[in-house]
Amino acid sequence: MAKCSKAEVRRLRTALRWKIPAAQRQRIQMVLLRESGMAQPAIAAAMGVSLSTVNRAHMAYDHGGIKALKPKPNGGRKHENMTLAEENALLARFAKAAGAGEMLNIHDLKTSDSTVYNLLHRHGWRKLMPRPFHPKRDLAAQNAFKKTAFLML
Repeated sequence: MAKCSKAEVRRLRTALRWKIPAAQRQRIQMVLLRESGMAQPAIAAAMGVSLSTVNRAHMAYDHGGIKALKPKPNGGRKHENMTLAEENALLARFAKAAGAGEMLNIHDLKTSDSTVYNLLHRHGWRKLMPRPFHPKRDLAAQNAFKKTAFLML
């Protein structure tokens, strides 16, 4: 573990006054406690974290300075199956039909409905509509029902 100079300790104490995320503030405090002479197990107990968390904060500071103590951003497409370019290429096959006013049948994509809806939303396809009628409908039966269903009222 490298010892900090007085100027670095002063910078760390100044950084605690900045408006920074709580995780970064906690890591700076871990480094300052090390500089005050506390052992790593004592720092872990005082901060309420594991010893490995203290070790990682100290190593990050030793290798990258105060900027390395910033928390890593969360989010993004961690479990993506295709890149955005591959998704564009897939949707390009359906774009011609969609531009002509035809509907895209999501069952042609052979995946779950929610996955398809998320894909279409990501690429700005906005109109999601149910099919206008059942393909096996019987118009004669529908008309007969309309004529006889409401006679009892």
